[in-house]
Amino acid sequence: MLRDRVVARGGVVRWSVAAALLTGAVFYLAMVYGHAAPEKVPDTIADPGALTGWGLPISRVVADLAGFAVVGCLLAAAFLLPAPSGGAQGHAAQAVRHASRAAWVWAAAIVVELAFSISDIFAVPVGDLTYAEISSYLLDTDSGRAFLVQCVLAIAVAVLARWVLGVPAVTAVLGLALLALVPPVLTGHSASSGSHMLAVASLLLHVAGASLWVGGLLALGWVATLGSKRLPAAVRRYSALAAWCIAIVGLSGVVNASVRIEKLHQVFTTEYGNLLLAKVLALLAMGAFGLSHRRWVIPRLERSGRVGRTFMGLAAVELLVMFATIGLAVALSRTPPPVPDDLYTDPVTELLGEPMPAAPTVGRLLWSFSPNGVGLVVVSLGAALYIAGLLVMRRRGDAWPVGRTVSWFVGLAVIAWATFGGLGAYAHVLFSAHMVSHMLLAMVAPIFLVLAAPITLALRTLPGPREPGEIGPRQLLANAIHSRAAVFITHPVFAAALFVGSLYVLYFSGLFTLMMETHTGHALMELHFLAVGFLFYYVIVGVDPSARRVPPLGRFAVLLVSMPFHAFFSVTIMSSATVLAESYWTSLDRPYQTDLLADQNLGGSVSWAMGELPLLIVMVALFVQWLRSDQRESKRFDRRGDAALDEYNAYLASLNEHDR
Repeated sequence: MLRDRVVARGGVVRWSVAAALLTGAVFYLAMVYGHAAPEKVPDTIADPGALTGWGLPISRVVADLAGFAVVGCLLAAAFLLPAPSGGAQGHAAQAVRHASRAAWVWAAAIVVELAFSISDIFAVPVGDLTYAEISSYLLDTDSGRAFLVQCVLAIAVAVLARWVLGVPAVTAVLGLALLALVPPVLTGHSASSGSHMLAVASLLLHVAGASLWVGGLLALGWVATLGSKRLPAAVRRYSALAAWCIAIVGLSGVVNASVRIEKLHQVFTTEYGNLLLAKVLALLAMGAFGLSHRRWVIPRLERSGRVGRTFMGLAAVELLVMFATIGLAVALSRTPPPVPDDLYTDPVTELLGEPMPAAPTVGRLLWSFSPNGVGLVVVSLGAALYIAGLLVMRRRGDAWPVGRTVSWFVGLAVIAWATFGGLGAYAHVLFSAHMVSHMLLAMVAPIFLVLAAPITLALRTLPGPREPGEIGPRQLLANAIHSRAAVFITHPVFAAALFVGSLYVLYFSGLFTLMMETHTGHALMELHFLAVGFLFYYVIVGVDPSARRVPPLGRFAVLLVSMPFHAFFSVTIMSSATVLAESYWTSLDRPYQTDLLADQNLGGSVSWAMGELPLLIVMVALFVQWLRSDQRESKRFDRRGDAALDEYNAYLASLNEHDR
C-alpha cells in the first residue's frame, strides 16, 4: 500500500508538470494567434507594458483553476464521497481543508489580477499605480466592485471551510463558492455585448457547469491517488452530474457564441472563430471521455481491485484536455470577437440591450421573441429537470399524475410568454406590458408550478444515501423543507406580507427606477416576482411537503385578506397622477403610446382586472383540495369505525362463548 502511494505521488508530480506545460503552451499559442498577446507600441502611446499584458490573462488562468479546485473539493466532500456519519470524515474532511487552502490561492490570484486590470485600464505599469487610481477603479467602476466582491467571497470561503464539517454546512459553503464565480461574469465581455442578459445568463451557466465538471474530476483524481475504497461510489455519482454539466456547458457555449458571431462563416474565417472551434473540439473530446467513463470505466471500477490506478489513467488525460481548454478559454476572452462588444448605436438600444420593437399589435404581442436570458434559463432548466424526474419515475415503474405534468408545463409556458415571448419583448418598453408580465410571473405562473408538486417529484427521484446514516441530496432537501428557516418563511403571515408588501416597497420607492434602468436589476425583479409568488401559493395551495401545514379554511382566509391589498395597490397605480420611473420611460423616447401617464393608468387597470383570475384559480384548487381532504378523513374515520365495530363484535362473540 505504501509503495502504491509513493508511486501515485510521483505520478501526480509528473502529471502536474505536464498539465502546467500543456496549459501554458496552449495559452501562449492562442494568445498569439488571436492577437491578444502584448505587442510593441510607439513611444507616443501610453502602454502598461508586457508584464501587464501577460500578467493579466495568466492571473486569470490561475484564478480560474483555483476557483475550480475549491468547487471540486467542496463538491467531493458534500456529495461525491460517501459520509456514513452524516459529516465530512477522512478524505472528505481533507477535501474541505484543501478547499480552504485553494480559496486563499484564489483570493490572492484575484488581487493580482485586480492590480494588472487597473494597470491595463489606466495604461501605466503596475508598479507606477497610485492610490487614487486604485481607489477610483474599485469604488467607481462596475468591474472594480466585481473584483472586490469576488475577493471578499473567496476569503469568506477560505475562512468558513476551516470550520465546517457537516454536510449541510459544506453544501452552504459550496453555494458560496459558486456565488463567487458570478461577479466577473456580470462585468466582463458578456456584460457589454448585445443581447446583454442572454449573454450574461448563458455565461453564468457556462462557468457554473465548467466549475462543477472540472473541479469534480480534479477532486476525484486526488481521491484516486489516495487509493480510497470510496472512489467507485463517488465516480458513479459524479458521472451523473458530469452528464448534466456537459449538456449545460455545450448549450450555453453555443448561445454565448451566437451573440458574438453574426454569421456562420466567421467561425472559419476569423481568429476568434477558429479559437472557438478549437474549444468546441476540446469539449467534444471531454464529452467522449465522460461517455467512456460512464459506459466502461465505472463498471470495471466496481469489479476491479486496482481502483485508483485504473481511474487515474483516463482521468489524467481528461484533466490535461480540461486544463488546456481553460487556457484556451482565457485567451479567447482576450481576443476581439467578430461582433464588437461596443455595438450599441444609440442610447435606447444600449438601455434595452436590443433595438426598440415596433408598435405593438396582437400578432407581435403573441409571437414576438426577446432574448431574455433569465426566462430562457428558468424555462429550459425547469423543463429539463422535471422531464428528468419523470424519466426516473418511469424507469422505476412508478406512476405520476398527468395533471401535475400538464400544470408544470402550463406554468413554464406562462413564464416563457411573460419573459422572452411577445409580452416580454414589450415589458421593458411599456409600463402596461410590464404590469401584465409582473402579474403573470407573480400571480398566475406560480399557481400552476406549485400544483405540479416539483418538491415531491424531487424527493422521489433525487439520490438517497449510499450507506446507512449518509446525508444525500434527498436528505438535504428534506431537511431544508423542515428546517427552522422554512418554518419561518412558510408562515402564512410572512408569505402574505412578502407577497403584497414587496409591491409597495418596489413601486413606490426609487428602487423601481433603479431596477428598470439596469439589465441586472430587471432580471432580479423578474426572479423576485416568480419567487415570492411561488412562496405565497406554496403556502396557500401547495401539495408538496411543508414544515407548516395550514388547514384549507385558514388558507382561504389568508387569500381573502391578502387580495384587497393587491387590489388597493392596483387602484393606486391606476389613479396616480405621478409617472413611476419617469426618467427611464422618458429616456426611451418611444414613437408610440407617448402618453406615459395614460399607459401607467392602463397598467394599473389591467393589474386590477387580472387580480380576479388567480383568485378564481386558487378558489377552485382550494375547493378540490378541501373535498379530497374531507374524503380522506372520511375514509380514515370509516376504517377506524370498521375496526371498532369488528372489535365490538369479537367482544360479543367472546361473551357468547363464555356463556355457553
